[in-house]
Amino acid sequence: MSEPRILVPPAIDPRAFAGRADGANVRLVGETMGTMWSLLATSNVAPAVIERAVVAACDAVIAEMSHWVAGSELCRFNRLPPGGWASLSSGFFHVLTAGIALAHDSGGAFDPGAGALVAAWGFGPDGSRAEPSPAEIVIARARNDARRIELDRHARRARQPGGLMLDLSGIAKGHAVDRIGQTLAGLGIRHALIEVGGELLGLGVQPSGEPWWVDVEQPPEAALPPTRVALCGLAIATSGDYRRRREVDGRILSHTIDPRTGRPIDNHVASVTVLHAEAMMADAYATALTVLGPKDGLALAERHALAAAIVERTPTGFVEHVSVAWNAMAEE
Repeated sequence: MSEPRILVPPAIDPRAFAGRADGANVRLVGETMGTMWSLLATSNVAPAVIERAVVAACDAVIAEMSHWVAGSELCRFNRLPPGGWASLSSGFFHVLTAGIALAHDSGGAFDPGAGALVAAWGFGPDGSRAEPSPAEIVIARARNDARRIELDRHARRARQPGGLMLDLSGIAKGHAVDRIGQTLAGLGIRHALIEVGGELLGLGVQPSGEPWWVDVEQPPEAALPPTRVALCGLAIATSGDYRRRREVDGRILSHTIDPRTGRPIDNHVASVTVLHAEAMMADAYATALTVLGPKDGLALAERHALAAAIVERTPTGFVEHVSVAWNAMAEE
């Protein structure tokens, strides 16, 4: 295997190195949101205390944003009658606000209000295996679009426009990573590598003083040069069409639905990786760029100076499209 390309943030805050010699090495792992979480940290806090705090942070996200838990804030919002208002927790309101903003910015390619479509294609809690009819897709699309939600920022409320079903699976995992990071900071832990289901955030540095090095996930069959990123105050998220896909009538369907067409994406995007200071935004942008495809996805990345890589399947093999910010991080 060839030597990996190295990506390093253009500027590293010297405070990232503060206190790195203090404490013992801690390794923890657990289950949440139908996936796994893991943590590497340097800390004097007892591992049992850290684990309880991490589990509590993840449980809070589930209680707020899971569409698999009938009593969650999200499910209660989805059941509201047209015009009904829901008072939201600060975390839920933060995620919903960010999701709606990205829905506007991406022209609806990212839509946290596409729950009806996700369910219609069998990727929701009901798990239907039949392909929806054209009429069912039309009905589900009519219930789409989180941009229809009215927000009351002062009172931290959201108004159900009628029939809209939130699905925050394209952003909630990243938020969980950020929330764990905030939880660790509250415990005085400055140096950690946090992962939830493949979304990662690096805080501070390793005990050796090295950054937290993470290899970029590539599609399993892609023979692309490996890339290694220094996660120093950075998060990384990868969206791939090789995850959670299923077969219907001999066709492979991606779990990523294009809210604009109402159908699973078919734009030859194999994977998208995004680097961002917030894991929530890395997660959401990775989904948006996946739906937009190589050309429009890269245009959105350039508009926001995102470090992003889009891997496209072509008749002659895999092609990687990278943003200017991604290239700027590459060591010569």
